[in-house]
Amino acid sequence: MSIFTEAEAKAILDKVMALSKADECTASLSGGTSGNIRFALNDVSTSGIVDNVQLAVQSSFGKRTGTATINEFDDASLERVVRRAEDLARLAPENPEFMPAIGKQTYRPTNTFSAATAAITPEQRAQVATDSIAPCKSSGLIAAGFLEDGQAFTAIANSNGNFGYQTSTNADYTCTVRTEDGRGSGWVGRNVTDISKFDARRDIDIAIRKARDSADAKALEPGKYTVILEPHAAAGLISFMMFFFDARQADEGRSFLSKKGGGNKLGEQVYDPRVNLWADPWNEEVPVLPWDGSGLARTRMPVIENGKVVNLNYSRYWAKQQGKTETAQPGNLIMGGGTKSTADLVRETDKGILVTRTWYIRMVDPQTVLLTGLTRDGTFYIENGQIKHPIKNFRFNESPVIMLNNIDELGKPIRVSGDESPFTMMIPPMRLRDFTFTSLSDAV
Repeated sequence: MSIFTEAEAKAILDKVMALSKADECTASLSGGTSGNIRFALNDVSTSGIVDNVQLAVQSSFGKRTGTATINEFDDASLERVVRRAEDLARLAPENPEFMPAIGKQTYRPTNTFSAATAAITPEQRAQVATDSIAPCKSSGLIAAGFLEDGQAFTAIANSNGNFGYQTSTNADYTCTVRTEDGRGSGWVGRNVTDISKFDARRDIDIAIRKARDSADAKALEPGKYTVILEPHAAAGLISFMMFFFDARQADEGRSFLSKKGGGNKLGEQVYDPRVNLWADPWNEEVPVLPWDGSGLARTRMPVIENGKVVNLNYSRYWAKQQGKTETAQPGNLIMGGGTKSTADLVRETDKGILVTRTWYIRMVDPQTVLLTGLTRDGTFYIENGQIKHPIKNFRFNESPVIMLNNIDELGKPIRVSGDESPFTMMIPPMRLRDFTFTSLSDAV
């Protein structure tokens, strides 16, 4: 059994709290069922289902902390994991930045669960693979993709009386389509809470079209160009930037949000006035758990308003040091935009480059958030509002901070799959001036 009811989860966590002899105790109980299907070379290669439940117990004596985990829940096992955490705590060195367990929180539930996603069957996963493969096969193209779905529960508690419980679902799909000769490549990705909002037959057409259209790519000289970044392409850069919205990094001079001479740029104009970005756990398109990893209750939190930095993340320790209010780590990021699609932005572009996807993004300079990476799976030259021809992929060197000061127009935000980002994101397509491409790449 991988999904515990709220009553079942609370009964286990109450036993843990009762068994504890530490100064304080925090525990989390989580589990779920995830299913997947993988296909390559127009054929299913693997599929499976994984069930797991795990209890993590953290015990503290003064500033010494120990953590132990277990996946057995009888009384003897619960006592064993509690004692193990306490033994480890006694052996641990003192943590100079130790913070006591949070007080009792009030959590407003978020809409993270979909019955349709929780009820996915192996047959449905196989149908997604079929709907992806069949049109590619009939068109002489080759599909490779992965669908992973899951339902889960999370419960948290501590010796201060805090308790939270919530269920969630998620489905993530990606598919790469290649021409048989390997010269053309297209890609599509979808991430949803509710699987009924996903249709592989519709979405695969995007990857098919780009695979066909990206063959016979022409070389274009590196340089600065007007670009249209599709939402997935933009998300890869923006998610990197958000790691620096930490107040401590900024205050200690380790961030692009640090001020010369000390302090941070909170309240300053850092971006184009059209840039608005916020976190909202109750957003219907990208709902997330109402608490963060430390158990703090999340709230709707503006991050950038009209180009000004209006909030930084204050950890509990740094908030205490600075006399500020602690903030929960956001679980999602939503960027405002307009109403136009990527196609609309293309139609209104005289000359430019359309980028489907960015990948292999790495940091070059943390002080300016200068990033390097590559385009892939469909890069096209635009002229007079039309896609004229595919072009070879580029390596880029660009800072999302500079990028978001060179905005021509923002389109309609859509939910994007997470890739390496810890955030669930809603990002618009964007047309940008002077995006820097530094070299060509022969990869498709």
